[in-house]
This record gives sequence, structure tokens and C-alpha cells, in this order.
Amino acid sequence: MRNNEAAAKHHRLIYLLSVAQRRLQRWMAAQPESEVTPAQAGLLFILGKQDGVLMGEAGAALDMGPAGISGLVDRTAAAKLVERRADHEDGRAWRVWLTPKGRTALAQAKASAAEVNAALTEGFTSAEIDIIARWLASIQDKFPRPSDE
Repeated sequence: MRNNEAAAKHHRLIYLLSVAQRRLQRWMAAQPESEVTPAQAGLLFILGKQDGVLMGEAGAALDMGPAGISGLVDRTAAAKLVERRADHEDGRAWRVWLTPKGRTALAQAKASAAEVNAALTEGFTSAEIDIIARWLASIQDKFPRPSDE
């Protein structure tokens, strides 16, 4: 079933998506038990799947350019959650590793994410959530990052 163009205009999807993203980010950052920012949590999640990832790979996974991931790793390293180490095969490349404190923060971030995901999906069926997830993922394909970022 194809979307009706008139109906799509009525939903104000750009506005709703933008407001939802800002409110969720602000709410998550304001949580008193949160030791890490949402961006830092994203980095920790990546390292939880593959510790020692190249900075460029982490940046790509987080949809960040070189300057963005460098700043994020700097801030996360300053919090003693990760450490940077030179790559053994390429002296110009850096890998990022979880610290023991980072592993603890990752466990807390996973628990918090589970709570937020439960709140986000409350009142929706599994089929509805599948459609929402498919729609959100499709945005990345329809609007790819510029290659110069």
C-alpha cells in the first residue's frame, strides 16, 4: 500500500521527528543516574560489541565524521571510560578500547536503554514497532550522509 501524498503532508513528519528527537535527547541527558551522554553511550555500545575498533569505524557506525568522533573519543577518554591506542599495523590510525570504568558505564547504559525503549514502545504492537523501525531505517537510505563529513 503506497502512501497518499496529501495524507503525508498532513502528518508534519519532519516537524514531529525533529521535536521527538530533541525531547528524547534532552530527557536522556537530564537523567540524574546517567553517567554518560547519549553520544558516549553510543560509543560504549559499539565497543561492547567489538572492543578495540578503529576510530573511523566507530565514527561510521555513529554517523559521525572524523572531527565529531575525535571529539567524542576525547571527551569519553577524559571521563576515563575509554582509551585510545595506536593501531599496531597503521601508525596513523587509532583504536578505541573500553576501560573497566567504561564496562561498568556500558552495563548501566544498557539498562537505561532498555527502560527508554520500553517507554518508547509502550502502547504499540510489535507489528507497529516493526513498521516504525523500518521507516526510521529507511531515512538513512533516502538521505545519506554527504561524503565530505
